[in-house]
Amino acid sequence: MNKIELEGTAHLLDELDKKLMVLLRDGRTLIGYLRSVDQFANLVLHQTIERIHVGREYGDIPRGVFIVRGENVVLLGEIDTEKTDLPLIEVSVDEILDAQRKEHEQKQEKQKLLSKALKERGLHLITDLTHDDMF
Repeated sequence: MNKIELEGTAHLLDELDKKLMVLLRDGRTLIGYLRSVDQFANLVLHQTIERIHVGREYGDIPRGVFIVRGENVVLLGEIDTEKTDLPLIEVSVDEILDAQRKEHEQKQEKQKLLSKALKERGLHLITDLTHDDMF
């Protein structure tokens, strides 16, 4: 019997009940079990965590059931549940959120300095939208 080739979002049906990592347009990373998908690639993730990375550290925030609009997905892939040796250090949620806030403040300060330097030269910097600008 010939295997039927699936096209488009139908490929996601092969991923049902698998643990996936999903990278969103706003930069967030979600990890959860794919429970449902529709023709628009909208996803329903179960036992979802949001993983935050700062440098070599990461922290996981439990999010539960998470519905993701397909247009917000940049990348998704299956997680190898047998591989446990991450080259990262797990820290508490409070520690990673504090590190993320500090990293964000540093980026903003660099952005201000760059914008000021360009403005002094008669140029204006157009910045990309950040996660905070979207909400």
